[in-house]
Amino acid sequence: MTKITNFSTALIHSGRHKRVTQGSVNPVVQRASSLIFDNLADKKQATINRAKGGLFYGRRGTLTHFALQEAMCELEGGAGCYLFPCGAAAVSNSLLAFVRTGDHILMTGAAYEPTQDFCNKTLKNFGVETSYYDPLCGEQIAQLVRPNTKVLFLESPSSLTFEVPDIPSIVKSVRSINPDIVVMIDNTWSGGLLFNALQYDIDISIQAGTKYLVGHSDVMIGTAVANARCWDQLRENAYLMGQMVDADSAYMTARGLRTLAVRLKQHEQNGIAVANWLAQQPMVKAVYHPALASCPGHEYFKRDFNGSSGLFSFELQQKLSQTQLEAFMNNFKLFSMAYSWGGYESLILFNQPEEIAKIRPNIDRTLSGTLIRVHIGLENVDDLIADLDAGFARLTSTD
Repeated sequence: MTKITNFSTALIHSGRHKRVTQGSVNPVVQRASSLIFDNLADKKQATINRAKGGLFYGRRGTLTHFALQEAMCELEGGAGCYLFPCGAAAVSNSLLAFVRTGDHILMTGAAYEPTQDFCNKTLKNFGVETSYYDPLCGEQIAQLVRPNTKVLFLESPSSLTFEVPDIPSIVKSVRSINPDIVVMIDNTWSGGLLFNALQYDIDISIQAGTKYLVGHSDVMIGTAVANARCWDQLRENAYLMGQMVDADSAYMTARGLRTLAVRLKQHEQNGIAVANWLAQQPMVKAVYHPALASCPGHEYFKRDFNGSSGLFSFELQQKLSQTQLEAFMNNFKLFSMAYSWGGYESLILFNQPEEIAKIRPNIDRTLSGTLIRVHIGLENVDDLIADLDAGFARLTSTD
């Protein structure tokens, strides 16, 4: 099959080979634990092909899983894709596959909080040490590389505060000291489309597919797309850890891919419109959206990304009291208060400055006002702005 280079077209046609569709438009949903061999020769061949997309045993995958894995490899340019039950599992198992007692990890200091917890608790108990770096450190990261550093972990943009690191500079600096260090990135914000991680000398691109890949807030899944250098080790370690997803989740994720490009365009359009409106509001101190020039690392975003998604945050001029928080957060009509993001609906959460400082101990940039994180969904943007405007009016009435 001719390789499709346009993302919009690839999203429609990838992972839809006749072998996995069996003549239908979509891949079949094949639920199976035991897969039957007709004879000893078939069993022997299945054993040989068990890690190469051949039917062997349910934990290795079915045609439904293979369809999604093939699609993800085509989209992100990887040698293989492993599927996990959630994004956190994709992160933790990718790390576990490449470290052992006595090793050292360089982790972005603005990483997703469960990623930090996994390093600080689970990996620490295994004798693996983690150092945190400022995502805006650039080539200065070279000063933190140790002889036992095995993994460099990136996230772009950063969770909650959305700094965009100079990824080429960071990766080049680390590789100049030790080219064998495994470089991973949490690439969830981009949906794998807006930032093509493996083209930047990154070994493994990780996503919480729960978010944009699925797109409808009804499936939990994680993906890790690896290059040829790291694929075998990632695959076999994750398999030994018993990591897998059910066929229905894999099917729903593959179906979500078909509309990913158009959804991301609308998330981007709505998100930028809301971000620009927020930047003009007197109660807002700063808007942390990578597409805005005021966002730290904006120049790297313009250089490296193909666009933006719908997740960003803004800092208020003041830290809200409990009464103000309740007035602001409890009465939105369109913005739901919920964890996760990436679905068609708009969501809102908050963090107080001291909470951000606690999970950003190695970053000098501090907040003074309450941080509001929003995911801008696919609703009419004027309706979303009106809902936020009503929230600011509630704050005024509580002063």
